[in-house]
Amino acid sequence: MSGVDESGVVRPEGGAMRELLRVTPDGGRVELAGIDPRSTPGLPGAAGHGKQRKAWAREQVELVGAELGRQQEMLYAAAKGAAGPEAPTGAPTAADAHLDGDRPRRLLLVLQAMDCGGKDGTIRRVAGAMNPLGLHIRSFGPPTEEESRHDFLWRIRRALPPPGYVGVFNRSHYEDVLVARVESLVDEATWRARYDEINAFERELVEGQVTVVKVMLHISYAEQGERLMERLTDPHKYWKYNPSDLDSRARWDDYRAAYAEALGRCDTDAAPWFVVPADRKWYRDWAVAHLLRETFDGLDLGYPAAGFDVEQERRRLRDGSSGQGERQVNER
Repeated sequence: MSGVDESGVVRPEGGAMRELLRVTPDGGRVELAGIDPRSTPGLPGAAGHGKQRKAWAREQVELVGAELGRQQEMLYAAAKGAAGPEAPTGAPTAADAHLDGDRPRRLLLVLQAMDCGGKDGTIRRVAGAMNPLGLHIRSFGPPTEEESRHDFLWRIRRALPPPGYVGVFNRSHYEDVLVARVESLVDEATWRARYDEINAFERELVEGQVTVVKVMLHISYAEQGERLMERLTDPHKYWKYNPSDLDSRARWDDYRAAYAEALGRCDTDAAPWFVVPADRKWYRDWAVAHLLRETFDGLDLGYPAAGFDVEQERRRLRDGSSGQGERQVNER
């Protein structure tokens, strides 16, 4: 049975979402055909049906979002307390690409999906509940000329979130074993070697206090078609459409095979893969929100202790405020 916490959040039914959505590789592959894109693992039965269920899920996402915001603040505060009053601020520097196990924590959400899979919507509805000042969102398209002169992980390292931040990758290093494979951008020996490179890189991240949450938003061929048609029907969505989307759609089976192997070969206990059924947008957001909340809970975060004498600062404030008040009275 599901329970309700003090904030009104209803816990998933049947177990934690990190257990219900974790992939189960079989011989180095994940059987995506066995995962219904319209299914709703963990959704409590008491949520109702139809529009009522959708409205309920969206209300729950807002409640979970408030908790995500609180957890994000603790993550940020811990890093600021450890690094001094001026940190962390701004974009990461080159030094941030070097990972040190003694550094404050950071969290990285990796989102992958077929075209129209809902990455932008997930970021808007779930990550959008957090403070923008503590978010580090990066999107990855075709590599630039400069990026192409380096190994495929070079641009990924440069995009890592600073300590104390929640990073979100809209597409990621996995494009180099997905698009690069299907579109034959590199030879097979090259993209096959990248599985081990990715696993080593993610192990390095985890050892450097980066908590990695990898999510594939799993949509059906039919749902993708409907979303593409919507982009071609609504003038306000023309900007989202790219004619190359249909070229990729024509290779649906090839991309699914690439995903199946990437998920299977790169699922580890340190950096597991989760597959979220994403035909229902409201369920997608609800599931990802709970995945993040459970991940935050596992970090056992808290606000840092004061790095100064609290009582002394209170006295200074009282004394200073009192003196200022007396001066204001005398000036009148």
